[in-house]
Amino acid sequence: MIDVRKMRLLSALQRLGTIAAVAEEVHLSAPGVSMQLTALEKEVGLRLTERRGRRVVLTAAGHTLASHGHDILDRLSLVELELDSLRAGTVGRYTLTAFPSAARTIVADAYRRLLAYDGAALDLSLATAEPDEALTALLSGLADLAIIHSYSNVPRDLPDGIAHRPLGGEPVWLATRTTGPGGPGGSANPITGPSGPADLADYATASWIAPASGFTCFDMMERACGLAGFRPRIVAESLDFAVQLELVAAGVGVALVPALTIDHLPAGVSLSALTTPVQRSLHLAARTPDFADPGIRTLVGLLEDTATAHLPVRPLPA
Repeated sequence: MIDVRKMRLLSALQRLGTIAAVAEEVHLSAPGVSMQLTALEKEVGLRLTERRGRRVVLTAAGHTLASHGHDILDRLSLVELELDSLRAGTVGRYTLTAFPSAARTIVADAYRRLLAYDGAALDLSLATAEPDEALTALLSGLADLAIIHSYSNVPRDLPDGIAHRPLGGEPVWLATRTTGPGGPGGSANPITGPSGPADLADYATASWIAPASGFTCFDMMERACGLAGFRPRIVAESLDFAVQLELVAAGVGVALVPALTIDHLPAGVSLSALTTPVQRSLHLAARTPDFADPGIRTLVGLLEDTATAHLPVRPLPA
């Protein structure tokens, strides 16, 4: 193995022309530089320098090796710069998974900041996935970071080896048709907040639009209705809350929708707070050691910042 430090001296001799100049640049004595170059000749088994009068010059082999040395040293300098950036968390390639409403809001805002900031070169790829799928991706190494959720009435257990950081929370609202089928309700604006509160027991005989069965959102709806004393009569299922709201507007039934999922409120749909509130909490999840990775720390800080504009309920201090 060629000693890079000795290669640096050989390349410096080609560039500067004299042993004395090399010694001054690297803060060694001239005899010390000569000894290092002699040791390099023994390592490679070739004469690299020769004396011409009072000067030491490079042989053809010395020039060839010195030229390669310049390339190697340039690459090492680049590696050192990239390592500094990696330690600072400003470069790196990462995969993030997030469920659709978080991707549309929190992650999209994070991308806007990343693309507008010249000081960072984080390469972030995104996949949309529901929490269970996202956790599987973390465990298998297909993802580095995930935004997941849980509900106040449906806690989520994390697998061994996965840690989380809270992002914040949001209320779950009851969506009803303002007039006609679907029950009572007043006008509301999803930005300024819902009317209410609504007692779910008043909707025990209503038709219900539910998230797809087998997902946490479905369990949330069933448990909320169960606590109100009834089992919902489900007439339609969709994991897409925009579809649910359009079905509410069509008079198909009522639905429970987290605030973050509402991008557009269809005409004729009312949102109401609940007398027994239900909250959805958002978390950043990663493999436990990965939270120490500088790039992950940078992304966590960025996502925490962008989440503040979208999640009215702030996370509890650590």
